[in-house]
Amino acid sequence: MINSTTLLGRLTADPELRYTPAGVAVCTFALAVDRKFTNAQGERETDFFDIVVWRQLAESCANYLKKGQQAALEGYLQTRYYERDGRRVKVVEVVADNVQFLSAPGQAKSNSGGQEQGQGQRNRTTTGSRESRDPFVGEGKEITLADDDRPF
Repeated sequence: MINSTTLLGRLTADPELRYTPAGVAVCTFALAVDRKFTNAQGERETDFFDIVVWRQLAESCANYLKKGQQAALEGYLQTRYYERDGRRVKVVEVVADNVQFLSAPGQAKSNSGGQEQGQGQRNRTTTGSRESRDPFVGEGKEITLADDDRPF
């Protein structure tokens, strides 16, 4: 059996971080994902997915993701049920086990030149600030590998 999903979209709101009674971090957010095709009016429709992230990755998502930022994730679909007003409600959500932050905090949608705005923010490091914990500082620098380092 296979239960796998990969999504790329933008956050519709800031992530919400909570902790279980056992102290395990859980972060939730919604991701807006445009469909590949257009409808009869020539417009792209958008699907909205509820995302759940656990443990350390949950804390990273809460610290580094904001509304409007682009993110890619891999995970699986999960179905759960709960009771509301005597009715059984079904919820389908994506549990993400890998999240890639594709735009820096405060970065808006791409401008007409195709370059992301706020690029200088990504590499700034200030002691004690959120940027100093940015795992993507220095991203985009060339990596050189010796022939011995390659697995093929």
